[in-house]
Amino acid sequence: MFKLQPLSILTDDSGKRLASIEHDPARQLLAIRWFGNLTGGQVIYVARCTLQLTAATPYILLLNDKSQATGDWSEALEWLEYEWLPQVLKGGLHAIAYIFTPDMHNQLASYRFIERLKPYLRIEAFHDAPTALQWLEQAAAAPKIDIV
Repeated sequence: MFKLQPLSILTDDSGKRLASIEHDPARQLLAIRWFGNLTGGQVIYVARCTLQLTAATPYILLLNDKSQATGDWSEALEWLEYEWLPQVLKGGLHAIAYIFTPDMHNQLASYRFIERLKPYLRIEAFHDAPTALQWLEQAAAAPKIDIV
């Protein structure tokens, strides 16, 4: 199983926690846990910071946990698809386990995010971390998706 180590805690302008970032370097897993009422700008900020933090530590697996987040961050979808995605694919990412929030607005953006990324990598939605992590263990052994 994964052994997560703290990497960073990112906060918003008022000092409230936006995301905690952990990793398991041995398994090349990055885990991002989101908090609060998210906006598109905040999602882009965390994604940019994560790209900087992981530049020297590549990862192939991502646990994206939005179970404690709310808000409609859909204005970040274009940036995530066209800016963030090519960079993480180049870095070796090939599977994302996505944990949903109970918040409907956040879920709608999450479903759209998942649909946009499905052609490029393995991505599945979950409602709890243990199931998501179990799936990531299996995804780590699966061959990478070839992009046509």
